[in-house]
Amino acid sequence: MAFYSQDDKADDYLFKIVLIGDSAVGKSNLLARFARNEFYPSSKSTIGVEFQTQKMDINGKEIKAQIWDTAGQERFRAVTSAYYRGAVGALLVYDISRRQTFDSIGRWLNELQTHSDMNVVTILVGNKSDLKDAREVPTAEGKVLAETQGLFFMETSALDSSNVAVAFQTVVKEIYNILSRKVMMSQDLNKPGAPELGNGKTVVLQGDGNQEGNAGTKKGWCCSS
Repeated sequence: MAFYSQDDKADDYLFKIVLIGDSAVGKSNLLARFARNEFYPSSKSTIGVEFQTQKMDINGKEIKAQIWDTAGQERFRAVTSAYYRGAVGALLVYDISRRQTFDSIGRWLNELQTHSDMNVVTILVGNKSDLKDAREVPTAEGKVLAETQGLFFMETSALDSSNVAVAFQTVVKEIYNILSRKVMMSQDLNKPGAPELGNGKTVVLQGDGNQEGNAGTKKGWCCSS
């Protein structure tokens, strides 16, 4: 089952977020910019899997986003199952200056759905928005795809930091909101053993077929630099 876990501190929550998309779309630099405010112009393809944990405050709760990054090349598909296991959020990244990376989005969505145990909160990210003169994928096209698939949408630039933090925060906040609604619903129904935020238990963040009806909320939610 996919789940969030809670740290020793009463108000700590750990959400696993995965970065997916073709190689060289800027996944590692998005993570570097968000976690360390760094950018590597000549960064090489990620080898294997790595992750970093970033703290966020949402409604007075300390949230830890454990963000996983892996290479997009086909030869690293052996890590796929373990990579997706337990993920509750995903950033699906393409490069606005390379049409083929956008054309791969459908395949990545299928892979995410195949290897995940739940409806993962997903944002479609058009990265490298600073490459305006080299753009091959119009902003409107990314927005339409996101609306069709029920995803959040945003264009970012790891180079100049545009919308990077907001993209990650959008996913984490939506996960927390879904979790909070589920806990409130359980408590309202007085179900035996209803989970409570802050009680140190694990709460399954299982979707009900439409991510708590949030596909509609996601549609049309977009931002570009």
